[in-house]
Amino acid sequence: MAATGIRTGEACALDLANINPASGTLRITGKYGKIRMLPLDSTVMAALTTYVELRTGLPQAANCPALLVSSLGNRLRSSILDASFRQVLEHTSLGQRSRRCRPRLTDLRHTFAVNTMLDAYETGQDPTKVLPVLSTWMGHAQIAETYWYLGCTPALMQAAAKRLEREES
Repeated sequence: MAATGIRTGEACALDLANINPASGTLRITGKYGKIRMLPLDSTVMAALTTYVELRTGLPQAANCPALLVSSLGNRLRSSILDASFRQVLEHTSLGQRSRRCRPRLTDLRHTFAVNTMLDAYETGQDPTKVLPVLSTWMGHAQIAETYWYLGCTPALMQAAAKRLEREES
């Protein structure tokens, strides 16, 4: 999710058949049944390949088409993923700031969007050309849906300001 920006529900809905190792792509069925193909970085493909090898070793998962399976061999539900994410957080320094402000699995999607735009600024790409691609990648019907993921991010605002200063010089 951190490397692709896919939704939790999209991750849970993935089947083994959604991965194409030959082309290095992931087929996502998003909201309203929209299908998109995401190219994967070689490191992501390698991690998925390793996971699939481990998953294949679970005899109880042999008849389940799902990519992400529980130890019982069933398709993972988003509630289980959320609970697992919270358990992982307990072993990191990413604790909650308050009862109402804690890292969530869906924050990985936000991080993906922000990092994609930061990379565009840092590598000199035109953000106005990267944003529509990011919006499509994330499965948004309108680019305005993508802005919500990017607003008020200090690092992104700083990168945009620096770019504007360079253009004005």
